[in-house]
Amino acid sequence: MEVHKTLGNGFQEVIYQRALAYEFELQGLIFSREHEMLVSYKGKEVGTRRVDFLVEHCISVELKAIIELQDVHLAQAINYLEAYNLQIGLLINFGSTKLEFKRIQNKKFKLSER
Repeated sequence: MEVHKTLGNGFQEVIYQRALAYEFELQGLIFSREHEMLVSYKGKEVGTRRVDFLVEHCISVELKAIIELQDVHLAQAINYLEAYNLQIGLLINFGSTKLEFKRIQNKKFKLSER
């Protein structure tokens, strides 16, 4: 919220990534930007995907800078949670005049795999 309050909308996603990374630092959070994670299919590695942020080793944060979030963006964020077996994620859109964000929970999360 602080980043959107300070910058407003209209910048490219990378600007919000950099500002949010700095805000995470100011808040003392542990995070990794552009965190590369393996994607597996039935136990076989089939590729990698970079999540915008992995916060505190357990929260996926995906950023957008678009006019309006759509169902496809939510589906993408849910797929990442399931692929990485993360319990919680945030989808944040800095592109609209009012900050849009969705907290996402992985219904398929398995504690034993972590």
